[in-house]
Amino acid sequence: MKYIIAMIRPERLDAVKRELQKLAVNRLTVSSVAGYGAQKGHLEIYRATEHEANLLEKVKIEIAVEDHFLKSVTEAIKTGAKGNDGYYIGSGKIFVLPLEDVIRIRTNETGPSAL
Repeated sequence: MKYIIAMIRPERLDAVKRELQKLAVNRLTVSSVAGYGAQKGHLEIYRATEHEANLLEKVKIEIAVEDHFLKSVTEAIKTGAKGNDGYYIGSGKIFVLPLEDVIRIRTNETGPSAL
């Protein structure tokens, strides 16, 4: 099993969800987060004063999948997050981690059947 964490632009969330729904991936967690990478923030003007906004709004998507779904799910996230504009700094990142176990609290199922 794998645990996928993706950081994407907020405006691309609906497109990513549509791509995942095509694969029947209907279980995910979404959080609003802030951070920066290559973009390094941007200048904002507040009450006629410029200041650097170091942290940019992003959306964090978390999905647990069986190993054989990994490639198709990461491709779906990439397709939705990139959109039609192709290369775009700040499109996001996908992190893939090994997932040791999953436990469904209600039924006490463990492993892939608990996903």
